[in-house]
Amino acid sequence: MRRDARRGLLRFTEAVTPRYQTGRVHRIISDQLDRVESGEVDRLMLLVCPRHGKSLLASQRYPAYALGRNPALSIISASATAPLAEDHGREVRNLIESDEYRALFQTKLAEDSTAKGKWLTQDGGGYYAVGIGGAIMGRGADRLIIDDPYASMADAQSQTVRDKVWQWYQGSAYNRLQPGGAIVLIQHRLHEDDLAGRLLASQDNGDKWTVVELPVSGVPLWPERFNPEFYARLKAVTPPLYWSALYEQNPQPEEGTFFKREWFWFYDPKEAKGRKYPSSDFAFTENGGDFTEIGIHSVWQEHNETKLYLCVDGWYGQQDQVNWAESYMDLVARHRPIVEFGEGGMTRRASEGLLGRVRRERRAPGGKIEWMPSISDKVARAAPLRAMASMGRVGLPDNDYGHRVLAQLLGFPSGKHDDAVDMVGMMARAIDQAHPAMALTATRKVVTDKWDRAFDSDEGSSWRL
Repeated sequence: MRRDARRGLLRFTEAVTPRYQTGRVHRIISDQLDRVESGEVDRLMLLVCPRHGKSLLASQRYPAYALGRNPALSIISASATAPLAEDHGREVRNLIESDEYRALFQTKLAEDSTAKGKWLTQDGGGYYAVGIGGAIMGRGADRLIIDDPYASMADAQSQTVRDKVWQWYQGSAYNRLQPGGAIVLIQHRLHEDDLAGRLLASQDNGDKWTVVELPVSGVPLWPERFNPEFYARLKAVTPPLYWSALYEQNPQPEEGTFFKREWFWFYDPKEAKGRKYPSSDFAFTENGGDFTEIGIHSVWQEHNETKLYLCVDGWYGQQDQVNWAESYMDLVARHRPIVEFGEGGMTRRASEGLLGRVRRERRAPGGKIEWMPSISDKVARAAPLRAMASMGRVGLPDNDYGHRVLAQLLGFPSGKHDDAVDMVGMMARAIDQAHPAMALTATRKVVTDKWDRAFDSDEGSSWRL
């Protein structure tokens, strides 16, 4: 037990913290900090939502653990305000003086150095707490820990405050780093131009960061404490822009650049009009990389004007091909579209056979897939949708799914993900190009009747319109 606690941050934390409750989020954070401690990583960015224990691990337990392994280390710990940084320093100092700690490590504080924000070890190492913007001249750092560099959401929305944080990082903090030193940035995203955003944007000409993003959607982070009902209540009272940044680690511009918020109107999915068509953007890596996005859309002609009801229904996820192929067929069976749209080129070659096989196995209806020409330029792919939206002809469902798609549209083309943009953009491309499938004259009832007759017969799995 003691050996394990001296060799891994999580075991150390459990050993010195009574009743510590370990969740998946803490295993991920501690594993990455162990990589810093081993020298494998020297620039670590931990992007984690509030109240999930990131500061206790990274700003309070990790410094004590690192000094236990090497009491000669110099650590600078910075937070939005000096009092908060000093609070972390007091926790580290008190832990080092505890019986639980002394049972594991021999590190001791210097007798004449016990201030909560500034103290030394008997071996010449030490800890220095500073608020963002504070003076740290003359201090060196083997570990520079920056925990929540903004005091509030309002501060992060201020260009002036963001500039001050960046100037402090470049002019004061960074040059305190010792040769071979490491930087750990811990925060939840607050703005696309916050400290994490600027560091990521400058990677091509600067440091290369190991980035750990832990959004609350997807695999549960800490289900032992935060269940889905908790997040649902929290989300209900959190503005969508704040939720996307704080809890999904995906900040979006307030008004959008390529797409504007005011261009889109919201509708009740039960009231969507017109003929239904699916479009898709398939991904082929499970639990990482891009998302597979599948949407069902309605197209309605009124007074010689085409209106596009995007995302009447849909599915998205980072799952393997078999799972998203099944989800695709679920949507087809539920909505029985006249024709389906998919991306040509490599995507078609990778997915067409699988979709055909799953469709036959399930005896799913349809099968008329129109493969749109592949376009490598993502802005060109989205241009027809931009034109339609700017004329007020594009709606989104007034639900979580619709607001999620809107967030990607507003962040395009510089957002973290644009898979949903590709998916909805494909539908607009089909309309813009006057695709023959959009000009079918058969009424919905005639098509549905024919589909039903075919599906009930032996040839149902291979029927084509």
